[in-house]
Amino acid sequence: MLDYLNDIDTEALLAINGLHDVFQDALWWMVSAKWSSLLILLALIWILMHQNRRHALLVIAMLVLAFVIADQVSSGLIKHLVERLRPTHDPALGSAVHIINGYRGGMYGFVSSHAANSFAAVTFISLLLRNRVVTIGMTLWALMQCYSRIYLGVHYPGDIMGGIVVGVLSGWLVWLLMRSIQRRWRLSQGHYTHADAIVLLSSIVITVVGIITAAALQLF
Repeated sequence: MLDYLNDIDTEALLAINGLHDVFQDALWWMVSAKWSSLLILLALIWILMHQNRRHALLVIAMLVLAFVIADQVSSGLIKHLVERLRPTHDPALGSAVHIINGYRGGMYGFVSSHAANSFAAVTFISLLLRNRVVTIGMTLWALMQCYSRIYLGVHYPGDIMGGIVVGVLSGWLVWLLMRSIQRRWRLSQGHYTHADAIVLLSSIVITVVGIITAAALQLF
């Protein structure tokens, strides 16, 4: 059964990674880059600047904690326990994986810390703002980042799914911790408006449009 699932995982990876062309290489490389979520982060900071200071500091501390937990569980624990080679380091795949800009990633890939970190943020911020449109927008952006890791050949789809589980659990548990702190110390829960949702959603749209435009310029 495990071999069967591994074969499906490998076939899905090679199918996605095999779609490469100049435009997509540039597009998914930029989506996967660490700086790609910078504008979204700045939008979140701008929103928090209009909140009660204690509440804003607590949210920032909890979001950092969610990232730390997701990253340490995925990269610091699971990867070294499972030791599943990334596709780019798996000798069984040989030259079948298309490598972009010489990037191969670390030795092990299960679970994806990119997916874990992305979905830790999506889960926590979605519970914070309670806005359906923002949740959909952030989830789509996180899925784009996850897809980029498969396209680049550094993760199997199974690595991504495992990372998503770790991320959702990390974001949810940290949210529960924050709610407990707020109740115990009678702290403000924050007040988020429709305008805040528009700001965050706009940052996602601008980021995606900007990356697509930059990738399209690679064709000329």
